[in-house]
Amino acid sequence: MEQKHTAFYQVSFPEQRLTWKAQAGTTVLQAQIDAGLVPDAPCGGRGKCGKCRVLLDGKEVLACQVRIEKDCEVRGCGPKKNQAHILNEGLFRKVPCAPGKLPESVKRPILAAVDLGSTTVVAYFLDGRSGELLCTRSILNPQRQYGADVVMRCSYVLEHGPEALSRCIREAVDALLEEGARAAGRSREEIVKVVMAGNTCMHHLFLELPVDTLARAPYEPKVKDAVARKASQCGFHIWKEAPVLWLPNIGGFVGADTAACMLAAEFDQREELTLMVDIGTNGEMALGNREGYTVCSTAAGPAFEGAKIACGMRGSDGAIDHVYLEEGEVKYHVIGETKPVGICGSGLLDAVFCLLKTGWITEDGYMKEPWRFTQEVFLCQKDVRELQLAKAAVAAGVQLLCRKRGCRISDIRTLLLAGAFGNYLDPRSACGIGLLPETLRSRIVPVGNAAGMGARLAALSQEEFCRAERMAKQADFLELAAERDFMDVYVDEMSFAKEDCYGG
Repeated sequence: MEQKHTAFYQVSFPEQRLTWKAQAGTTVLQAQIDAGLVPDAPCGGRGKCGKCRVLLDGKEVLACQVRIEKDCEVRGCGPKKNQAHILNEGLFRKVPCAPGKLPESVKRPILAAVDLGSTTVVAYFLDGRSGELLCTRSILNPQRQYGADVVMRCSYVLEHGPEALSRCIREAVDALLEEGARAAGRSREEIVKVVMAGNTCMHHLFLELPVDTLARAPYEPKVKDAVARKASQCGFHIWKEAPVLWLPNIGGFVGADTAACMLAAEFDQREELTLMVDIGTNGEMALGNREGYTVCSTAAGPAFEGAKIACGMRGSDGAIDHVYLEEGEVKYHVIGETKPVGICGSGLLDAVFCLLKTGWITEDGYMKEPWRFTQEVFLCQKDVRELQLAKAAVAAGVQLLCRKRGCRISDIRTLLLAGAFGNYLDPRSACGIGLLPETLRSRIVPVGNAAGMGARLAALSQEEFCRAERMAKQADFLELAAERDFMDVYVDEMSFAKEDCYGG
């Protein structure tokens, strides 16, 4: 019988000085991934977001939609020079350095805390004896090449298996650990303990746990309790006996990152009613005080990260990050004080708020016509609709949390805004479009990367780690999708009118 030979073609990436052999029929996007270029594919390669545009032999194409059928040259792909601005700092309190028994054979032990977000990964390196912060390192999450949000990544895993997403994030964290140890003037073999936090999906993908119950009903995690693994099981090249400890999940898409945020904010000791909101691709919220707290997750989607927005991008050089009115004229600021190449989440929020004030956009979201900042950078009707979907999801979550706790929005004394988007947004714009209640505008306190700070506390102190476990167990989990009138509240919140549905 005649054997069939698989054809391979040579793909040249001249900007990266790289050549790759790709199997015939492979998409350009997959060839980029296989070659290690970590391209952006917010829609997971479905041809919907337009963010994977490249020049294939001089012709502009979507990398996810074109297959390789000959030797070719690909330009305009791979890592960009303008790296995203990643938020590392946040609400931190001093605790005694008591990480538990440390190995006597390691004279200068390092403790590492890792906040594994959907978009970014931040690692903190601490002296194991004194607790001193040695350095911080961060990267973009390489899983973004398989989709911007957790739903897309779960779908990819259900279709193709977990190996690719698990491997790429483990390798990325391992490289980050090596880089941090080197920056601290140490060897990576001196890292004796790693504590990790991340949303439920990041947790499952890292540990290569099945995600079927996350992606479909009952929307429950396979594992809620804290998890301990050996470094070698995670592919980490650090001290051979180092434990890798994951903080506990709470339920659904409320994961270890929320447990870490609650630890950083000391929810178990707060006297006044406090709302904490971590707005990202997946918006997590907690409402309560030391007498009890309820948590929920709402699918805000990737609009705040720049995905699904025509000219959307992350907060990096060239991004319009703030828009304002000056004597009735729309003005804007660009990160890096350079020519604008796109608009990030905080800029999107400001832009819609300003255009609402000028009447260019109506309260129901109708837009007269696209608004152009420059010839290349603009805001269109679809962008406004994407923001409405994200805004409605967060606002509905706040309303239903209040109902669950039996309180009014006006009863909330403090609103803690966590995460990069929450740190950079303008409260006037957030409240002006109804993303957050106008009643709480003066009570907003940005707390930065609270998940990272919580992971750092848990790495420093066994007692703090156990405290996070207790809070996770005591939290009352609200599954918004199971609330009979969730869709009614969600649809009501689509409007940009500023009304608090449950008693101000």
